Amino acid sequence: MSAPPRRFDHTGLQIIDDDECLKLLSSVPVGRLVYTRGGLPAVRLVNFHTNHRTVLFATADGDKYRAAQRGDVVAFEADTVDPDRHRGWTVTATGRLSVVDPAEAALVEHTTPIRPWAANHDQHLIRLTIEVLEGRRLLAWAQRPHPSEGER
Repeated sequence: MSAPPRRFDHTGLQIIDDDECLKLLSSVPVGRLVYTRGGLPAVRLVNFHTNHRTVLFATADGDKYRAAQRGDVVAFEADTVDPDRHRGWTVTATGRLSVVDPAEAALVEHTTPIRPWAANHDQHLIRLTIEVLEGRRLLAWAQRPHPSEGER
């Protein structure tokens, strides 16, 4: 059985399927939460854990917590880049935030300890339920599609 053919976008970046996006997300410890603060975009680094189609992270009282209380739609992005070889990938998950109920958070804590890197006194577990996943990979030059001479 052969691997499915690679798909590429109009810029020559490989389009990554949802299963691979989830594997890539789970391979890195830090991502960026993109949410709205005061009507403007805000970006914060968070250490996180993935579980199926959810991203879990801990936070203290503050903007991220209030966004979760409201159920805001946000984006979450993680990536890896090799600037010397001009290769890498990026995955963006879009969905709605929610505060994990304290009883459920206690269960999650036993199986998946999530500790914020910043010292937080009042820690809340936040869930991003992924609705849309998008991923792109910049491959080595030899693996990239090249336009034929007639397309130039």
